[in-house]
Amino acid sequence: MLVNEFDDNTINSKIEQKEYRTLNKKTIDILFETDNEYVIYCVRQLCKSVPFEKMESTLIATAASELATNIIRYAKNGIVEIKVIENIDSKNIGIEIYAHDQGPGIENIEIAMGDNYTTWNNSLGFGLASIKRIMDEFYIYSKVGSGTKILVRKWKVEKGFYD
Repeated sequence: MLVNEFDDNTINSKIEQKEYRTLNKKTIDILFETDNEYVIYCVRQLCKSVPFEKMESTLIATAASELATNIIRYAKNGIVEIKVIENIDSKNIGIEIYAHDQGPGIENIEIAMGDNYTTWNNSLGFGLASIKRIMDEFYIYSKVGSGTKILVRKWKVEKGFYD
């Protein structure tokens, strides 16, 4: 699992990696709480094309929902991009989710990544930490006053892959 904090240029290079080919893409403007439901729907639909098992799809949709919820709660609006991607060399297929906003940013990413951390009333604080556990790759960039960018990927691993 990759977990990295990057500067803006580095995370942009992760987003534009040349070794990945986009097979399908959906971009969703996050403006209202109901947009979160559409993010979940789109993730589930795109997961079917990979195809991920139902449990994997549910977990990926949960991660995407957490990203959209954070945009709604803290930034008020932003964008979630969901892609089915293929690694050109290995032919592995996966889901990539890129959530970005121009909200207040995260003051201390290390603390925010901790279990049970929240600045929101009535929240369990599972957000970023749970996304990190669910996904295979996790990249984050945040600047106070400028916003946050989070890129995550989940790869389809065939049964018996490690045998």
